Amino acid sequence: MDKGNHSVITAFIFRGFTDDPNMQLPLFMVFLLIYVITVIWNAGMIILICVEPQLHNPMYFFLGNLSFVDLCYSSVIAPKMLADLLAEIKSIAYNSCAIQLYLFGLFADVECVLLALMAYDRYVAICKPLHYSVLMSRRVCKQLMAVAYFVGIVDSMIHTCCTFRLPFCRSNAINHFFCDAPPLLALSCSDTYINEVLIFTFLSFIIGGSIGMILVSYIYILSTIVRMRSAEGRRKAFSTCASHLTAVGLFHGTMLFMYFRPSSSYSLDQDKWASVFYTVVIPVLNPLIYSLRNKDVKDVLTKALNLFLKRSGLASV
Repeated sequence: MDKGNHSVITAFIFRGFTDDPNMQLPLFMVFLLIYVITVIWNAGMIILICVEPQLHNPMYFFLGNLSFVDLCYSSVIAPKMLADLLAEIKSIAYNSCAIQLYLFGLFADVECVLLALMAYDRYVAICKPLHYSVLMSRRVCKQLMAVAYFVGIVDSMIHTCCTFRLPFCRSNAINHFFCDAPPLLALSCSDTYINEVLIFTFLSFIIGGSIGMILVSYIYILSTIVRMRSAEGRRKAFSTCASHLTAVGLFHGTMLFMYFRPSSSYSLDQDKWASVFYTVVIPVLNPLIYSLRNKDVKDVLTKALNLFLKRSGLASV
């Protein structure tokens, strides 16, 4: 159909990673393996935290929510990406594209805020241990998570509505493997300046606020750790903080590269591979980082594995 001088787009076509058919099956196998591990790791972490009383404390409440968010926003992208790697025409309906953009933005924002909340939790635990049970009560933790979801819902709704109010008349071929705002804005035939300002402003507020809160928290944490008399206490505190800082560095480093580099170096082709990192790779790395560096999680995993082996009769084999 025509509407004025512009055709009405009812679907978009993804250009994907490559036009080489010989590369599509190997990429499918690699990404399928990563996604399966992501689901198993994150779902396993959620179940472990829910069923193990030893892990019923604020730190693991937030870690369980991190696993849930990673599982969700990876699942918003990966299944469609995998299907497209085997498809001749990589299409997505107009409304489905809007939903994908909204859900991806929602869960990415929640993760950004959640990483800051995890830093605040570590600050209270290490710097104000006598007040920890009050300042980080279960009610407070739920309220903080509600704030994270509220930020994600509002921010993602604004970006999705502002993006899909634009007319798309240049093409319906998205130079990406999922519906993200920058490649969609590149298809619009109208002025996208307001959209770009909104993206920069909101992301600066959310990512900048998250990084600022993390930096302030860790300044206090490090100053407290160096004053600890117990070497074991310092080691445990450093181990817990190192896991969180690794996750923060991976997520925020990729986001800063994606959205805050100079426009002169901007490339949609570069963005596709950077996007793979935070949509596919980071969700599988987070539970691995926390489980390998966290003694409590390793102890619970070892206990669960021994119990499984014992019940299955494999322990004596």
